[in-house]
Amino acid sequence: MIRAIAVDDEPLALKVIEHYCRELGTLSLEKTFTKTNEALSYINKNPVDLLFFDIQMPGKNGIELYKAAGRDIPVIFTTAYSQYAVDGFNINATDYLLKPFSKERFETAIQKAEKEINYRTRFSATGNLLIRADYKLHNITIDEIILIEGLDDYIRIHLNGKPPLTARFSMKGILEKLPPQAFIRVHRSYIIPVRKIATIQNKTIRIGSFVIPIGETYKEELNRFL
Repeated sequence: MIRAIAVDDEPLALKVIEHYCRELGTLSLEKTFTKTNEALSYINKNPVDLLFFDIQMPGKNGIELYKAAGRDIPVIFTTAYSQYAVDGFNINATDYLLKPFSKERFETAIQKAEKEINYRTRFSATGNLLIRADYKLHNITIDEIILIEGLDDYIRIHLNGKPPLTARFSMKGILEKLPPQAFIRVHRSYIIPVRKIATIQNKTIRIGSFVIPIGETYKEELNRFL
């Protein structure tokens, strides 16, 4: 059963999603929210497999809310305004529903979400990462990762023998997906695989051709880890 939440400032729109979810039977709509701050608090504390976000809302809009969540959860955007579709797909949304949408169109969106969630689950079970970047899903093995670099709302994953991947993730969000015994954050902008450390000297770490600074905030944690 897919665990989902829905956020919309219009209670009637939430009722439509609730109704369709009940009829489908494959979705458990755990919570609905009309306030974005309450939704964000719930996402940070609870497991969620799928998000339904209205785009145009007071305060944070759906795009801003998704960025603030900082987690790579499949999202289906809903809105009455077609001009927001490009914004939705620019952050690799699973689908975009233009209100009012039919039950059939809703089912199509859920089928897409189910495929994506199944892919993520399967690759996670094999020790791989499934990363959405450049409008594709990339299957990455843990051993390929040289380091992960933070770039504001994005991360850049540097890979062995392959071009780097740039994906919308927070550093906290990607760290949660990595095995804690194998990766550590050493700077606000860098996560590294411990076994690939070549040297540590003068507050820097060398991995291959990269020289990475050790942040003051992370120095104690790195010492404990090592």
